[in-house]
Amino acid sequence: MRSTVNRVLLALAGLVLVVVGGAVLAAGLGASVPSWWPWDGTTDVLLSVADRQRWRDDGWWWPAVIAVLAVLVVLALWWFLAQLRRGRLADVLVDSGDGEGARLRGRALEGVLASEAGALDGVARAQAMLTGRRTEPRARVRLLMEPHAAPLGTLNAVADGALTHARDSAGLDALPAEVRLRAVKHRAERVS
Repeated sequence: MRSTVNRVLLALAGLVLVVVGGAVLAAGLGASVPSWWPWDGTTDVLLSVADRQRWRDDGWWWPAVIAVLAVLVVLALWWFLAQLRRGRLADVLVDSGDGEGARLRGRALEGVLASEAGALDGVARAQAMLTGRRTEPRARVRLLMEPHAAPLGTLNAVADGALTHARDSAGLDALPAEVRLRAVKHRAERVS
């Protein structure tokens, strides 16, 4: 989701900058521009003296400008920090016993966790995601439960089965996990 929003925002910002910059450049070079375009000659400026001084005496102008710029800076910082944050763990460092170590792909371990948890009785669908650091991963498992499933039994089976197998196979000391259970929507059964 984040990468899609990132691409759309970058594409829109780039498109606006290219169109406006190209139009201003064309007008500055003396090319013909539409009649509604505010700059139509090589001597025109973006903001005239009258435009720059129009709101100077009003008390609300500068606080409004500063507030808008502050919001833009905060949004830009939020966007920048969102790029640095990783949602998923790309790989897990595994001790191979020879001192070198090995890297296990995070998606592979997630797939094994999800398939083993999804094979349990009463689980309609399972999803797994690894977060944290490469040396200390954390697991998030989401289970979609059938109406007849026992939540406590399924939770114990995931903890004793899929999570234990994943921890042991990756040679991890611990694999903290957050397991979320959600029920499948179904119609009420009629009793006659």
